[in-house]
Amino acid sequence: MLLFLHGAARSFLPGATVATLAMVAVLQGKRIYEEKQMELAIQNGIEPEFSPDTKASFLRLLPLRFISRVWGSISSINLPTWSRPYVYKGWARAFHTDLDEVPLSLEEYSSLREFFARGLKAGARPIDTRENCMLSPVDGIVTRYGRVAQPGAKVEQVKGFTYSLSALLGFEPNPIKTAAAPEEKKSSRSIFTFWRSPGTDKRPKEVRPPRALFYCVLYLGPGDYHRVHSPSNWCIENRRHFSGTNLYPVNARAARTIKNLYVVNERIVLEGEWQEGLMSMALVGATNCGSIELKFEPDLKTNIPKAESSIKENCGYCIRKGDEATTFNLGSTVVMVFEAPGEVEDLFKVLDNPYQGFNFTVEKGQRIKMGQALGQW
Repeated sequence: MLLFLHGAARSFLPGATVATLAMVAVLQGKRIYEEKQMELAIQNGIEPEFSPDTKASFLRLLPLRFISRVWGSISSINLPTWSRPYVYKGWARAFHTDLDEVPLSLEEYSSLREFFARGLKAGARPIDTRENCMLSPVDGIVTRYGRVAQPGAKVEQVKGFTYSLSALLGFEPNPIKTAAAPEEKKSSRSIFTFWRSPGTDKRPKEVRPPRALFYCVLYLGPGDYHRVHSPSNWCIENRRHFSGTNLYPVNARAARTIKNLYVVNERIVLEGEWQEGLMSMALVGATNCGSIELKFEPDLKTNIPKAESSIKENCGYCIRKGDEATTFNLGSTVVMVFEAPGEVEDLFKVLDNPYQGFNFTVEKGQRIKMGQALGQW
């Protein structure tokens, strides 16, 4: 009898999983439609302001961490081989996943979790190799970007509400004030000089531009490619894990209804240097996406009961432009904070040495692929 029940449970579980996924797809369909309408509105210059609603208040009462762990367990269940193409194709239709980019046959992904964290076919994401550009580390939507005016300044979460970068990152990002060349700044890593091509910057030291601080927020949807790559040649010095107080959704509606969304959610912050100065990347968890995996620290676990925040210093993990750094299980958000060449100063004009500082080449609401340029100088 026990064997019969055990066998019945095993045969029933995949069916329950498929039914759950179908229900989730239906519920998410309306949300995806609303997000698409919001995306089109932003592209047309119409941006809604911050306005808490009843749903945002209700979310505070839900055990979102527990729900995310349950979803993680469901998505990790091995599906029968025959059912995998149907499940993944259904997911692809619901969330607009491009199956032509999937490197393996659908039958080879044993679970939804494996399918979420899939790689890409070779050549699916050409990398912009220009030295004077910053790459997008992910596939996603550009929700926010700009220049940080001064130390301690806040940046927009959405129109009408701001949050503190220092609270998000766990440290105060201060741009370098001098006009020193990157290889002459104090750094514990000499690899930046190696990565910088010989003769890249032939201007006299006294007219090299000062650095400014910039930020960019990228939202990954459920159907996007979920691996995070390096936006530049980068050496990661410190890793900060913040357990946060919750795992709220991070979609467009959540951003305009939940205060300090990225600050209260569990997140991992990677801090280091690239050839132009500071580089920091916050990997923000979300509902059903409590699991963030670091390639250089596989033992680090997120969204576990009674998790505590932690810091790992002197990582010394150096990666090249376009290299894989970490993986989200399902969708979430990446917040980039980095130094780059600033604006043209009068000094350059006087010396007849025109210089173009860093400028974003994207727009709010724009969809971007990993490896494409976010901006250049």
